[in-house]
Amino acid sequence: MFALQNVHHRYNGEEVLRIEDWSVPRGEHCLILGPSGSGKTTLLHILAGILTPSEGSVSIAGQDLKAMSASELDRFRGRNIGIVFQRLHLIPSLTVLQNLLLAQYMAGARSDAHAASELLVRLGLADTAHRKPAALSFGQSQRAAVARAVVNHPILILADEPTSNLDDANAAAALDVLTVQAKSCDATLVIATHDRRIKAHFEHTIDLSEAA
Repeated sequence: MFALQNVHHRYNGEEVLRIEDWSVPRGEHCLILGPSGSGKTTLLHILAGILTPSEGSVSIAGQDLKAMSASELDRFRGRNIGIVFQRLHLIPSLTVLQNLLLAQYMAGARSDAHAASELLVRLGLADTAHRKPAALSFGQSQRAAVARAVVNHPILILADEPTSNLDDANAAAALDVLTVQAKSCDATLVIATHDRRIKAHFEHTIDLSEAA
């Protein structure tokens, strides 16, 4: 579903990431492990097309990200990639439902308030649909960010440190939400973390501390 070949990325001339060959089929769930500064977020941003690597190629569903214009890449990302950032980046002036509708609009998809509302019901957020993010608990905000990431039925879901600041019970709940929603979309799920508590839940891992 995605493939990276000979990917190198540098900041100020210093190499911060090197992935020689990594490919993952659709529907697989995998973990990127590594301490702070190992390149986890950089790798997620390269997969999302937010960063262009200094060298190498990145393809998603057969599409070469480097071959796309900025506008084409924006549309492709909106329609095919769901991102749960470490800082959730919900729009504070919009309600939870409006955040989901904005994600549909930005992807060029048809506005579907019914489908967005049904997704909130599935994630236990029905009573938060018309609240703004400031009125949510952290767990509710996290689930709202997951809802926004999957509202367009992406083929790739990326999550940056979704469990590292949570206790064991809430970390397990957050992981369950991500994996269940990825399965519902038949999406490839990639989680980047330094939280080794969740390693046992993933058959496929890439450890950037070992690659360094």
